[in-house]
Amino acid sequence: MDIEGLGDSTVQQLSDAGLVSDPGDLYSLTREQLLTLDKWGDTKADNLLAAIEGSKQRPLPKVLTALGCKGLGPAASDALSRAFGTLGAIRAASEADLATTDGVGPTIAAAIVRWFAVPANRDFVDKLERAGVEFGLVEVSRLSQHLAGKAVVVTGALDGYTRESAEAAIKDRGGKSPGSVSAKTFALVVGADPGASKLAKAHDLGVPILDLAGFEHLLATGELPAV
Repeated sequence: MDIEGLGDSTVQQLSDAGLVSDPGDLYSLTREQLLTLDKWGDTKADNLLAAIEGSKQRPLPKVLTALGCKGLGPAASDALSRAFGTLGAIRAASEADLATTDGVGPTIAAAIVRWFAVPANRDFVDKLERAGVEFGLVEVSRLSQHLAGKAVVVTGALDGYTRESAEAAIKDRGGKSPGSVSAKTFALVVGADPGASKLAKAHDLGVPILDLAGFEHLLATGELPAV
């Protein structure tokens, strides 16, 4: 569950001592239990407990990726988070509904359904919920998804946007914002001091290049501005 300072050796020590059988048990550890371990003092115990407490709040895409469901990587996890909003909604969704999410498809959807069909996996998630782990509630975008299936790359600084907010604006409308230009790129948005390699590749591949005004037109309509 992405807990700082929790390496393999610590996990093994906790397991050997009978304190944890799966990651969900980490959230019920006490200071007194940790202090019974060899070479554990107050500082080490307190640091681990603080890290465990901090891990209770993680963005939903990271939580999904950490579950270890086959094929469910960061991109698909992000798409599912935006589409469904909570882990509970994803857990309750049908395979067909999951498969229609952009970037997921039938193979990953089937893997998710199989993962939640395993009693031990459901028990693990339930254990985390009882421990107070927040499964990264995200706001589901209510914007028109007119960029669905379109990859829009951003390079350089855009007035009024950070890199993160520009990418979020694309994803909130159903699009993707990869870090590189390819033949599948719908458009390259160029701000100040853009990456030379991205520009060159866009020119070579004939990818449309947009300035800030063009980007905002794309966000508003899902279409390239008229030439």
